Amino acid sequence: MEKKRVVTICNLQGLHARPCHALVSVAIGFKGDLRISAGENDVNGKSILEMMTLNACCGTVLEFRATGEDADSVLDELVALVNSGFGEELRG
Repeated sequence: MEKKRVVTICNLQGLHARPCHALVSVAIGFKGDLRISAGENDVNGKSILEMMTLNACCGTVLEFRATGEDADSVLDELVALVNSGFGEELRG
C-alpha cells in the first residue's frame, strides 16, 4: 500500500545539490520504492540526478510517496528533514 506525505520547501535556496543529497541519503536506507513529485514532475526519490531535475525552489510543494513495510518511518524522516530547512536559512 502506498503512503503519502506533502511538505513545502522552506529553505531559501530550495533543492540544490546538498539538500538533494540529504534526501537521497535517507531514501537509500529504505527498502521500498520512493517517488517524489513537484507539480507535474515525478522522480525516483533514490536518485540524486533525478531529484535535481525537479528544480524545486523555496515554496515548492513536494509530495513523497512510498511503498513498503517502513514507508511511514521514511516519510516521517523525509518530512522532518525538509521542515528543518536542511540546516540552511529559512524564509521569513
